[in-house]
Amino acid sequence: MGVQLGVNIDHVATVRQARYALNAGSINVEPDPVEAALAAERGGAVGITAHLRQDRRHIGDVDIFRLKEAVATKLNLEMGNSPEIVDIALKVLPTDVCLVPESREEVTTEGGLDCVTNHSALEQTLKAMRDAGIRVSLFIDPVPAQIAAAASLGAPVIELHTGAYAEASGSVRDAELVRLLEAARLATEAGIQVNAGHGLNYTNISPILTLPRLVELNIGHSIVSRALAVGMETATREMVALLG
Repeated sequence: MGVQLGVNIDHVATVRQARYALNAGSINVEPDPVEAALAAERGGAVGITAHLRQDRRHIGDVDIFRLKEAVATKLNLEMGNSPEIVDIALKVLPTDVCLVPESREEVTTEGGLDCVTNHSALEQTLKAMRDAGIRVSLFIDPVPAQIAAAASLGAPVIELHTGAYAEASGSVRDAELVRLLEAARLATEAGIQVNAGHGLNYTNISPILTLPRLVELNIGHSIVSRALAVGMETATREMVALLG
């Protein structure tokens, strides 16, 4: 069995918000993130990821509750570690949550979560999620100290941040791949499931598949972009085929 694919549908909502940010209750609001999620499932996605940001710039609360009811695979709620969003997660009860750093100024999530500095706050959230039966993933940079912190927190899953790899070329990209390989090895030795994502697309994905014990990749922008030409189901199916 090859590496599994989770599809992030945030940017479907980004297109919607470009037109309907102020009148989301209109009957003509489109495109619908839920429809995109269902198409991704038909294309072979094993899960749907959506990021509920504090500023609600794309995905909104209603989207998350609708996705929880609609998806047949699993819902992975990407979220910052804020009390408001934690409370929503505990009401929605997604299968997974992925804790990420969050800045209002960024276009998309930049950089990994600092599990060392934020250890105490993360510990409380992991306990709350664990008690609710929600599996937690930590979105972290491929740094040994962050792997060690994730292990000490008892995180069952990490998602390695592949952005530096995706944005590099030549020898720099090779070096970033080595960092990812080593981080995956350390996580595996610590008994932590290894996922990865950020900036991955149809052309740079192949080397990432060499990460040891890699279970799942979460990809959004590239698939949504490809879907403009071939549709969400086909775009997802094409990516699934590359994962083997």
